[in-house]
Amino acid sequence: MKLQLAIDLEDIDGAIRLIDKTKDYVDIFEYGTPLVINFGLEGLAKVRQAFPDITLLADLKIMDVASYEVNQAYQYGADITTILAAAEDQSIKDAVKAARDANKQLLVDMIGIHDIAARAQAIDAMGPDYIGTHTGYDLQALGETPFETFNTIKQAVKHTKTAVAGGIKVDTAAQIIEAGPDLLIVGGGISTVDNPTQAARKIKEMMPK
Repeated sequence: MKLQLAIDLEDIDGAIRLIDKTKDYVDIFEYGTPLVINFGLEGLAKVRQAFPDITLLADLKIMDVASYEVNQAYQYGADITTILAAAEDQSIKDAVKAARDANKQLLVDMIGIHDIAARAQAIDAMGPDYIGTHTGYDLQALGETPFETFNTIKQAVKHTKTAVAGGIKVDTAAQIIEAGPDLLIVGGGISTVDNPTQAARKIKEMMPK
């Protein structure tokens, strides 16, 4: 099981400082969608330059022109990028192929999908590295959590690793860790607390080796 830190609400210098504080406990650092919007892939390249050896995910949430956008993420320093499960099947297949050709990885984000089991099964057959359940900020504000959706995905997929994101914090991480995701994605539960280093360490210590 790996720990991913989603970095959303920072500028590039802030992202670099946060990575420096947590790099001993985090397996994958996510250059979040707000960073993509605010600073583009040139910001990703700056993060990569500062940390040549970390694993970086660029959360592009691709919907179209998949091969091009996947390859752009990799060119600017990403090891992993994301495409939405709501994209056309052909786009997801193209993204999977581009990732394979580049010897990189792809995560398919299930945000906004309602027939979770059927779509997860279909994507599982396309061969991405991860299928991730994602309770977005807007639904978190209404009290929704990723736990039920994750269990549906876990039962539906046979080949693909699973990821989970959405409001996970130190005091709620144990429940989802017990469910057994391959990738636990934490954002504000690490990045917005007073001591990000301690939060990352506590969550990492809960996880199986």
